[in-house]
Amino acid sequence: MGAAEQTADTAEKKLESLSINKSEAEEAAKGSDNEDSGDENNAQAEDGEAKKKKKNKKRNKKKKKKAGLGAAGQSDSLSVPVSQLFPNNSYPEGEICEYVDDNRYRTTSEEMRAKDRLNEKQIFDLRRSAEVHREVRQHVQKHIKPGMDLTTIAEMIENGTRSLVEASGFEAGIGFPTGLSINHCAAHFTPNAGDHVVIQQDDVLKVDFGVHVNGNIIDSAFTMSWNDRYDPLLAAVKDATNTGIREAGIDVRLGDVGAAIQEVMESYEIELDGKTIPIKPIRNLCGHNIGPYVIHSGKSVPIVANNDQTRMEEGELFAIETFGSTGTGHVNEEGICSHYAKSEGSFAHPRIPSAKKLLQTITKNFGTLPFCRRYIDRLGESHYYLGLKTLVDSGIVMAYPPLCDVKGSYTAQFEHTLLLRPNVKEVLSRGEDY
Repeated sequence: MGAAEQTADTAEKKLESLSINKSEAEEAAKGSDNEDSGDENNAQAEDGEAKKKKKNKKRNKKKKKKAGLGAAGQSDSLSVPVSQLFPNNSYPEGEICEYVDDNRYRTTSEEMRAKDRLNEKQIFDLRRSAEVHREVRQHVQKHIKPGMDLTTIAEMIENGTRSLVEASGFEAGIGFPTGLSINHCAAHFTPNAGDHVVIQQDDVLKVDFGVHVNGNIIDSAFTMSWNDRYDPLLAAVKDATNTGIREAGIDVRLGDVGAAIQEVMESYEIELDGKTIPIKPIRNLCGHNIGPYVIHSGKSVPIVANNDQTRMEEGELFAIETFGSTGTGHVNEEGICSHYAKSEGSFAHPRIPSAKKLLQTITKNFGTLPFCRRYIDRLGESHYYLGLKTLVDSGIVMAYPPLCDVKGSYTAQFEHTLLLRPNVKEVLSRGEDY
């Protein structure tokens, strides 16, 4: 339950308690009243009690649908699909934010509510994806610890996702490869077959994974560390992401969102090895909008101020993510690539047989969803490296190598997916953890 709802709930209970105490005091004062009057008071008390029970029933019903509470019925092995925990599409809604200023009318407009109801199928699919994400991440947050191999962590996340979403071809499954980026590496690292990377006690780990239902993707990320000296870095990035979420809305300029994020991020600093270091936003990383089966679709949400006058629009789905660094605040491609995605609208036909065969496998199993080498291995493909290189070189497949700041620096990331519904803004991936 969110802080605002807890406060309202507590206040309502206090009012009820005061009302009950007042009624008891009045009845005590009327001890000499006649029997008819007593009967009338009893009837009123019973009626009040019935109303109170009805109120509590409504509150309890709302609590059951609060985001993240479905995990209470989840097995420790992540084996219960969320469709069983939430039958009839009763998935928890995300954090609901009413529009403000010029868009305030949208919250109460019957026309906007009617438009919102037209998108119910998409919203149900997104909420199902979001609930899977919450339950998987709550599980792995309890189990990830220093000494673990990144491949073990990736498989824990991916197998849990497949199980809870009931993975089935393009109907439901993993949204993109699990990002497990350590320290100065900010994004796009996942282990390839044979990699043996072990988490150390002093590491800062970014965990970025996605879930989709019918191509409706939830993209959310968090950062873990086991040394509290990195707490200011994590706090800065979490605050910056929440600022971006707060500022986002229909008709809002993307450049204005970036300016607000930058101001908050740069207000933090961290002390490392006796030096005070300002926390910088990584200026060449950004959030993005999400399309059906396409994780990066058109618009970018900057995390620094710029002159982008492009506006957010009604019905758009956005990943609001921010990255902070103790280094230069700029990333470059570094290391061996593991992330790939088929280019949209590419109609080239490779001539090399291995490339042609691999392209058929990619199209059949991933479409335009991102994938990694481990996913190809899982399908039983082998000796495909030349074919993959050919597809990348010809532009049929795009490669996304790890993105890193300078060695010795530390980076953090937090990310949520939000939907600009006609009448409210819904932070779909919000949970009790972040």
